[in-house]
Amino acid sequence: MTPPPTRLRRILRLFRPYRARLASVAALVGLSSLVGLASPFLLRAVLDDALPHGRTGLLTALAAGMVAVAALTSVFGVLQTYISTAVGQDVMHDLRSAVYARLQSMPLAFFTSTRTGEVQSRIANDIGGMQSTVTSTATSLVSNVTTVLASVIAMIALDWRLTAVSLAMLPLFVWISRRVGDERRKITGQRQRQLASMSAIVEESLSVSGILLGRTMGRSPALVDDFTRESRGLVDLEIRASMAGRWRQSTIQIVLAAMPAVIYWVAGLTAAGGSPLVSIGTLVAFTTLQAGLLRPMVQMLGTGVEVQSSLALFDRIFEYLDLRPDIAEPAHPTPLPAPRGDLRFDGVGFAYGVDGRRVLDGVDLAVPAGSSLAVVGATGSGKTTLGYLVARLYDASAGRVTVDGVDVRELSFADLAAAVGVVSQETYLFHASVADNLRFAKPDATDAELEAAARAARIHDHIAGLPDGYDTLVGERGYRFSGGEKQRLAVARAILRDPPILVLDEATSALDTRTEREVQDAIDALSHGRTTVTIAHRLSTIRDADQIVVLDHGRVVERGAHEELVRLGGRYAELVARDATALSVAR
Repeated sequence: MTPPPTRLRRILRLFRPYRARLASVAALVGLSSLVGLASPFLLRAVLDDALPHGRTGLLTALAAGMVAVAALTSVFGVLQTYISTAVGQDVMHDLRSAVYARLQSMPLAFFTSTRTGEVQSRIANDIGGMQSTVTSTATSLVSNVTTVLASVIAMIALDWRLTAVSLAMLPLFVWISRRVGDERRKITGQRQRQLASMSAIVEESLSVSGILLGRTMGRSPALVDDFTRESRGLVDLEIRASMAGRWRQSTIQIVLAAMPAVIYWVAGLTAAGGSPLVSIGTLVAFTTLQAGLLRPMVQMLGTGVEVQSSLALFDRIFEYLDLRPDIAEPAHPTPLPAPRGDLRFDGVGFAYGVDGRRVLDGVDLAVPAGSSLAVVGATGSGKTTLGYLVARLYDASAGRVTVDGVDVRELSFADLAAAVGVVSQETYLFHASVADNLRFAKPDATDAELEAAARAARIHDHIAGLPDGYDTLVGERGYRFSGGEKQRLAVARAILRDPPILVLDEATSALDTRTEREVQDAIDALSHGRTTVTIAHRLSTIRDADQIVVLDHGRVVERGAHEELVRLGGRYAELVARDATALSVAR
């Protein structure tokens, strides 16, 4: 956790871009406080001079002054509220954007080990929970501090002895507020973790896949029980957060409310023993100032508690902002303006984590531009990892992967994305129109380009037959489309992207034979003239590959063309025989 002084400096740095506007808020607060201080003195003049001596002209001027003071402070208050709220919302926008940008830069490994609901909760619940702190706390603090200081100075000017009596309890109030703030900060951290857990349950169980799984497994009642339990835990934490230190704060309010009575009592005792300590006008003006002092003091104490509570939220946000991506864009990338698609693996090794299991070991492969490579092997042999290294979803632990002789780690992310396209087994579609999903690959694509890509992917006729054609919403994660249709949409998207290197990660393994042929036709059209790396599950799809390699525990154990490897009678021949047996059984 960040040390408190460092944390506070970091929070203050969030407001640095808005110094000018904050300075204007401070100026408005100062003017409002100074103008507001005139009222008690005007009141004293009314009670001590205008009324006793019947000076109606003076009384009219003093009354008009009181009205003017109220009007000016109201105008200043509206302006400072608007500016401070705008600054606070800008700071929240900056935080949301910074967290989202940092998460976009994180490697795939981060998301495979983090629940999606947790990520969403950081952006929505944590940043949303600090809204009042960043939008109003700074202004409230400046306003109340200014008001308190100005009021104390005015009270001293009226009578320093009554001022000393009024401020005697202040250290106790500060101590109590700090204790309450510490307690609430701990509870706030627990509450945000509970919210994150609830968000994860909602995201996972109320998605289309979650609903299907819950219904078909008969687990819907159990999921309801899990959510109810988490929600009940949140209720308890909310009550604890609301009641934390409430009795101690009530004590503060009682004492503050009793202070005017103490002032009357002190002034009355003095008057009973001889000449009065102060005039009636001064006493009324002093208690008016004191009453005005109590409100900002209570608000300051409450602000302190709120700031301490929000520190737990800032800690969670800073935790994400402090994440350092394992895969970073090079400071001085090597340009690759017109990639040919020549791909090489030079002594490539990979392991998950520092001490993780080695997935690839000493892989040497050359894939000339325009040729095709198929990678086969048992589950866990490292096939998918090899493909992901090309797109730099992971970085090689040893050796290097090059495109046209340039290490992919030396390329900018934009150049690498332009050079390498990936079509995976699980096609992800946004809850948007077909056209919008296709244009995700090329935002400036024309309607004609969309149609040409869809025709090449053998999906145009199906799209054209939809009620709204290319404007049809695909539904969450594309659930209005079959697996084969989604795969062909993914192929169309890759065609629009037009990369010279294509990685096909078991793109047809989950499809039936007929649909597989349709998708394979689309993939063949996409692969023409490109360097293609196919991660194969069904060997029938890769018989015509220029080069086939067999991986076993991360090592290349066989390589060659289909006929050559079958004649060799090794691992590939075993896989072909197994594939043929499975196909005959399925028939």
